[in-house]
Order: sequence, then C-alpha cells, then structure tokens
Amino acid sequence: MKVSVIICAHNPHAGRLARTLAGLRAQSLPAADWECLLVDNASTPPLAPPPPGLPNLRIIGEPRPGLTHARRRGLRETAADLIVLADDDNVLAPDYLEQALHLAALHPRAGTFGGRSTPEFESPPAAWTREFFGLLALRDLGPGPLVAAAEQPPRAYPMCAPIGAGMVLRRAAAQAWLDAPDRGLPDRRGAELTSGGDNDIVLTAFAAGWDTAYFPELGLIHLIPAGRLEPAYLARLNRGIQKSWVQALTRHGVCPWPALPVWSVAPRQFKAWFTHRAWSGAAARIRWQGVCGRLEGLAR
Repeated sequence: MKVSVIICAHNPHAGRLARTLAGLRAQSLPAADWECLLVDNASTPPLAPPPPGLPNLRIIGEPRPGLTHARRRGLRETAADLIVLADDDNVLAPDYLEQALHLAALHPRAGTFGGRSTPEFESPPAAWTREFFGLLALRDLGPGPLVAAAEQPPRAYPMCAPIGAGMVLRRAAAQAWLDAPDRGLPDRRGAELTSGGDNDIVLTAFAAGWDTAYFPELGLIHLIPAGRLEPAYLARLNRGIQKSWVQALTRHGVCPWPALPVWSVAPRQFKAWFTHRAWSGAAARIRWQGVCGRLEGLAR
C-alpha cells in the first residue's frame, strides 16, 4: 500500500460526498496501491455504505466530534507511508495520488505539502466576495514550486504550507503530530467555524525537521455551496479562522502580535468597528469580524 487517503465527514452533503468519491474512483494510480478511509465523525444518522466501485474504501467511526479527533483516528488506522487528507467536498484531480508519490520521491525532506485548490461554485459568486476566497480553502500560489526549509523551532509560519484540503503527509511527519502533546487547539467541530488543526500539523512537522511545500502539479476542485458565500456565514468564518489562527501561532511560539489583556478586547473591537467602517457594507463587516476574532485570539 503506497498511499492512504483520509476523508473526515460530519453529516456530509450526499451529493458533494458522491463527487468526492467519484474523484477517487477516477484516480490514475492503480487501486491496489492505495486505500481510502472515510471517517464518520459522529454523523447522525451514521454514514451508510457508499455505492460499489471503491473496493479499497473503509468506513470507520470516531464518536468524539471534531476534525482533530477524526484525523487522529484516521491516521492511526492507515497503512501507507504517504497520507492524503481530503475533505468531503474535495474532488481530487485524476492524477493527484500519482503526483503525490512522484513529488514525495523528488523532495524527500518535504513532510507536508499541497497544491492548488480551485472552486466550483453552486451559484455564481458576487464580485465583492472574491476578497474572501482564501477563507473558503481556495488557493493558487502560482505556477512554480515553493519550499520552506524546516526550522527548529520555527520562527514564523511558512506561507507556502499546505491547507488541509489535499494536504499530503509523510508517515513520520504525521507521527510527529500524533506524538506531540495535545495543545488544546480549536478545530472544526460540528457547526463551529474554527480551523487551527491544519496549522498545528504543519508547525509540528516543521519543528520536527520536515520541510513544507507547495507544488502546483497537485490540484483539486473545492465544491462551494451557495450558503458559504452569504455575508453572515463569511463573517462567522472570518472571525473563527482569525481567532484560531492566532491561537495556533501562539501555542507554537511564532505569533507576531503581542498578547492582550482580556479587559482590553471589547474596547478594541468597538474602536475597530469605526476604523473599518463596519456599518458601510457586507465586506466591511466581514473584515471587522476578522479583526474581532484576531483580538479574541490574543486575549490572555
């Protein structure tokens, strides 16, 4: 077994999950060389067995809600030396697994890496939402590879590090994260819109001596439902992501902003309402919510 794919799902949308599994069925890597673990993370009702066509697919349960719990369970169940993390709304390019193996061989020090994540929108997005596409796990860092050499300890977050969607992990890098003390970082859990787990994985592997990288050869389609472009959702998302981002950087000692007294957060948020003219439109309110989240993440 050369590659293990882990898909963590909590009450997934049936149509988007079907697209994800169809993308796996279309992989160019021979089926005998890879496996897929679908982690049912406390879905209600439990996930039903998918249609036939993926003989190398296993469904395993993780009753504790939360993406970190689901990922840890999946990693402990995998058999391969190379692991791909995919969400239940990601459609991997047909050569994704084959490319991941090729790139791992070319870059033996890369412990975590990823590539492009391009959107497929359920409804055409309004022009003003483009500013916030990064919140939706969409990224394209250009046509060339980017590699950040490991630092022990890290001095800053490596900006070419992969997002969770499509992240590729070497077994040893994944094991470094599994063996690390629980930092109590927030991550996706049910309807909570936090995301510190991806950063925690990258920074733990980085500190353990593994490079991190972006390779444009890796590509996936991220299926974006219309509701994720609603202003209220984007505002909640920006607040949750910014708060958990700062907390992850702080726990790893690479946060560039000083800690703030708890009592000062609310006045600063009030001031930011005016600084960002949050009353002036949806984009301004979403920006303000991001500032509020960052301030909350810095509170001590």
